Amino acid sequence: MAHAVPTRGTSTGTRTGAGPGASGASGHTPPDVFGARTHLLAKWAMPLAIGLVYGYWAASIRRHGGPITGWNLLFGFMTVLAFAILWYVVREVADRLPREGHAVLWGAFAGSALGFLYSGSGVAMFTCILVSLLLAAAVTAGLYYHYATHQDAEEARTARTRNPARAGTT
Repeated sequence: MAHAVPTRGTSTGTRTGAGPGASGASGHTPPDVFGARTHLLAKWAMPLAIGLVYGYWAASIRRHGGPITGWNLLFGFMTVLAFAILWYVVREVADRLPREGHAVLWGAFAGSALGFLYSGSGVAMFTCILVSLLLAAAVTAGLYYHYATHQDAEEARTARTRNPARAGTT
């Protein structure tokens, strides 16, 4: 049985996004599988879910294998609360910063979060600071690379769609 090979676009071969709101040089927009409500739910639930894991981890480090107490549970839930609130604040502030500041802020958040957990395990403070700084530097470098390459590509696509005569001169 022979099938036609679809061209660029959807699986049926029809072009999508060729209208006025098209993104990219080819006019192809990737499909959004989830709706706006699902994205909003994930935006608020993900920090809370990660915070629950982080709080459990912090509480288990603090009790050093001993019994679970009320103070241990309180410490864990307060850690969840602090982690989630800081995540929300960092996310809102980072969205308003240029890519360098965005990467540095998330790197500092990751390094501080690791430093807090690692310091509770009883290691030397120098080791804790060194490991936290290494993680912060790695997260900062990785995010800066990610944002720089994606933003530069978006700017190039925007420039090509605004001035199609210069599209081949780059």
